Amino acid sequence: MARIHWLGAGLSTVPGIRRLIERGHSITVWNRTVEKAQEATKGLSGDFDIRAFSLEALESDLKAGDLAVSMLPGDFHVAVAQMCLDAGANFVSSSYIAPEMRALDAAAKEKGLTLVNEVGLDPGIDHLMAHVLMDDYKNSPAFATDNAHYFRSYCGGLSEVPNDFCYKFSWAPLGVLKALRSPSKSLRNGKVYDVSRPWDAVESYKIDLEKGSETFEVYPNRDSYPFMDEYGFGKDWNVQQFVRGTLRYGGWSTAWADLFKEIETLQGEAGDKRLAEISADLWDKYALGEGEHDRVVLSVDLWAERNGEQVYNKSYVVDAYGDDTHTAMARLVSIPVSYAVEAVLKGEISAGVSAAPSDVTVAKKWLGDLLAAGEKMTIVDHLA
Repeated sequence: MARIHWLGAGLSTVPGIRRLIERGHSITVWNRTVEKAQEATKGLSGDFDIRAFSLEALESDLKAGDLAVSMLPGDFHVAVAQMCLDAGANFVSSSYIAPEMRALDAAAKEKGLTLVNEVGLDPGIDHLMAHVLMDDYKNSPAFATDNAHYFRSYCGGLSEVPNDFCYKFSWAPLGVLKALRSPSKSLRNGKVYDVSRPWDAVESYKIDLEKGSETFEVYPNRDSYPFMDEYGFGKDWNVQQFVRGTLRYGGWSTAWADLFKEIETLQGEAGDKRLAEISADLWDKYALGEGEHDRVVLSVDLWAERNGEQVYNKSYVVDAYGDDTHTAMARLVSIPVSYAVEAVLKGEISAGVSAAPSDVTVAKKWLGDLLAAGEKMTIVDHLA
């Protein structure tokens, strides 16, 4: 039986680890702190063991036919993927595909190995929803390439109860702060929309949720353009808006205004040191506390207009809450990762470097499995 090497046992990984063990898979859980991995697997029985993580130890243990799941910081992914190629093993990660990862595609195909990425929440579940909506639209009578097309995908990890900071951290804030220093590229009013800092592009965004309508703040992140091809938007289509971005509680941009001003001034090594100090301070003040629960909101919208009139308008929406067992973020990141692991082991994903499955049958199955596991997600037809 192929052995799964799950690397990293932080809070966001626990539900996926436990699901695979409970389903009878052979797993080695690797973590720098062995005690944390022991806590993640507490109360379970099965074919699993725990090892102290290092790249050297993993390399000596990885065998042909095995699979490595990297839930480590992004800097490790390519090194682990290369190690898998050398050993004849497969690879899964929830992170975005870096250019260095993409460069391994030809070698992976030549060896018949699968390197799957972008199979968590965002990226991951959002991809599945986009593929399902696009398939539905293309097979509807409303479809026409010259329609005016609008696509928005926003996701946010939030606190269950809003606070004065409009945010609570369920893991170290440094990643959130670094993302605020990154530019974005999206499509707006049919033109390229380049933004150097997120706070320059914050907009209000209303979502119809099970408990009623709620208005959030959203902003674009990263480069949305590659996902137009990924989701099947033709180059001859009339696309007026295409954006993938981040969602926050209303009032977030005001609550964080002073923080934005300081972040904008930080540069070089001294700036990185100060960013780490800010991260530590925010963790002390705004970490998710004992007994507090998190919330995840994800909304993927696709609509089309003809002669100024909407002919198609559907949204996929998730509004999930943590509980005393796991955070919503942990479930929605690591459970889809476990689906990807099983799909790779069954040979259901082609060799090479890829993101979450674009096959609509697979996308619907994974979303259906999440529903069956208790997650709440709905498709809203705004024209019905």
